[in-house]
Amino acid sequence: MTFFLGGDTALTVATLARIAREHQPVAFSPAALLRIKKGFSFLYQRITAGDRIYGVTTGLGAGVDTSVLSGADGRADIARLPDIQQRIPLARAVGVGPLADSAQVRAMMLARLAGIAEGYSGISLPSAQALLNLLNLGVHPQVPLLGSIGEADLAPLAHIGSALAGDGLAEYQGQVTDIRALARSLGFTLPALTGKDGLALVSSNAASVGLAALLLADIAQLVNVQAGAIALSFEAFRANISPLSPWASRIRRLPGGAECASHLLSLLAGGALSQPGGARLLQDPLSFRCSASVLASVYQAFNLARQSTELELNSADDNPALIAEAEQVLPNANFDVTHLALAFEALGLALARQASCAAERMMKLMSESASGLPRFLTPHPGQTGFATLQKTISALTSDIVHHANPLSAITIPVADRVEDYASQAMAAVGKTARLAQSLRYLVAIELMVAAQAIDLRPDIKGRLGQGGAAIYGRVRAQVAGLDQDRATARDIENLAQAISAPGWLTAGERLLDIGQELPYT
Repeated sequence: MTFFLGGDTALTVATLARIAREHQPVAFSPAALLRIKKGFSFLYQRITAGDRIYGVTTGLGAGVDTSVLSGADGRADIARLPDIQQRIPLARAVGVGPLADSAQVRAMMLARLAGIAEGYSGISLPSAQALLNLLNLGVHPQVPLLGSIGEADLAPLAHIGSALAGDGLAEYQGQVTDIRALARSLGFTLPALTGKDGLALVSSNAASVGLAALLLADIAQLVNVQAGAIALSFEAFRANISPLSPWASRIRRLPGGAECASHLLSLLAGGALSQPGGARLLQDPLSFRCSASVLASVYQAFNLARQSTELELNSADDNPALIAEAEQVLPNANFDVTHLALAFEALGLALARQASCAAERMMKLMSESASGLPRFLTPHPGQTGFATLQKTISALTSDIVHHANPLSAITIPVADRVEDYASQAMAAVGKTARLAQSLRYLVAIELMVAAQAIDLRPDIKGRLGQGGAAIYGRVRAQVAGLDQDRATARDIENLAQAISAPGWLTAGERLLDIGQELPYT
């Protein structure tokens, strides 16, 4: 089914991830096509009228004081526009470092197309349609991921814009080819950039926003699996579930607290922990007792990051904006996404708190004095068991906490100090993605540790809650219990890959559902 940009249906994180990863076709809605045409027509009206328009009749950045379109008679020489606009993406294709994968490039292109569909970019319809065609054909320009400071992702988007200008390499069906040769082989016509096309292609935060949306889809899956790991750890430790009582949420209305506690209880329902005397202790370590509260903080932070991202996916961030209905060329700062950067900083910090609790839960399960189980969860005294796995847990937690550290608000000024502030949104999203990679391994290890602890409690193994039993079964289908000492690196890798698949979870095991409307704003 085709998704129509700029129509009645908002572009969500879930939709973007589906289009980016499953190649769902996309088109401009009729309303969006009309808006794009009106914006481009209005642009030429204002150029002809002699207006000074940033990036069209003037230079960019510190060059705003330089007229670039004036002819010998002082009037706008429109014939120079194609050359000027062609050079804009080429001059800004300065990215370095690792290349975005095809899904990431698609996410960037889709986020930019969504902004173009709002009708305020002033882009020509052929150039807008050419970018849309790249997406639908599965042609993915090579985009280095380092170069943006978050006040419009000029460098990464310039590598996409340069492809439309006929320069650079692109991936198609696994092969990397010169874009001009690829266009000829596919019968695809590269547009002649004109008007404000070059600037419209690069002056946006679509790289940060597209990557943010893709990352949120992954983090939602990870948080949902981690909620399952918490429940399994509760089962393994024989933890007291009284902190999950609905009364706890009634007497302190922590946003998301009731939802998280209720979700954990649903995973434990029907098991021995729900029965009188099911818990071993009156008060468990805080990493167990505070599980719902910490999870609620992740829940809150995730929803804020999703709200910030979906706001950008359905907004226009062009500078200047061509507002035909108001007959206004509006210089603006809609390219500033400090709110998005801060939302991902908060999400990273919340996930780091969650990671610290997970690490402590695992250490407690491996402790004979804390859990009442054999030390390091080996059934054979003298064997190593999971002892050295504690070092991996510690290393992963340190890496997660490191990448949760906030970026400095101080940025080296650029453009002759005209651009003296930057949100660093792309960097904030990037370090959160790096954090999520380590967290995925940590979650896989918690599942392994909890499942091993359950194996060592034969009296309760058949009395798990329905959700816990289902999760335990899937873990054991992927990873065998640890009887004799063996290498477990492959077990961790296999389980970490398995839990990334959306199908690993059932509908009832999802605390965060990006297919649903946000529970609150």
